[in-house]
Amino acid sequence: MSIFQKKSLDTLLTESHDEGAYSLRKTLGPYSLIALGLGAIIGAGLFSITGNAAADYAGPAITISFVISALGCCFAGLCYAEFASMLPVAGSAYTYAYATLGEFIAWVIGWDLMLEYAVASATVSVSWSRYFVKLLEGFHIHLPDALTACPWDGGIVNLPAAFIIILMSLLLIRGTKSSSFINSIIVFLKVAVVLVFIVLGWGFVNSDNYTPYIPENTGVWGEYGFSGIIRAAAIV
Repeated sequence: MSIFQKKSLDTLLTESHDEGAYSLRKTLGPYSLIALGLGAIIGAGLFSITGNAAADYAGPAITISFVISALGCCFAGLCYAEFASMLPVAGSAYTYAYATLGEFIAWVIGWDLMLEYAVASATVSVSWSRYFVKLLEGFHIHLPDALTACPWDGGIVNLPAAFIIILMSLLLIRGTKSSSFINSIIVFLKVAVVLVFIVLGWGFVNSDNYTPYIPENTGVWGEYGFSGIIRAAAIV
């Protein structure tokens, strides 16, 4: 057997049908799926990375970076929409790769996805931890540095980050329906925060800050100029 052996569409559909009671139940409706997509788009990066990307890489041209990033997301979304309509089974990119590129490529993509989700969860949890610590400090509650930082940052363990990961894991274990409901509430709050920020901050916009709109490159790739716009697009 070749490591690049592919599974036909009929085989994948038959296997999914034969799973019967052991298959994943389809419990998400259109509104839940839209909320799930919005939750992925309006992630922690919007609140914690956008400012750094604008200050260090793109300047006011961060708006162009968002447009470029949005175009990439649109193309990826169209690809997934076509794959999902062609292969309406569980497995996402792993299954799609199995049908089109072969078993070995699907194996690599499957483990890449595991790595991606693990790194993303760790990154977001650390970002959440920093905001949580700052929030507590506003109420004059100070946690020990050793319990809010990882060992290579001089601490012992980042307890807030570990707590939020465990909490989200327990929520996911309860099932897709429960986690989808909580996700919809969180998405509503995130959209509300963004809209309130825009409305309240509109009066503080200073047009002088948009000149120059695309700052001149410093001579280092990714620091302002066109390369900075592209670098910021990859981050936001």
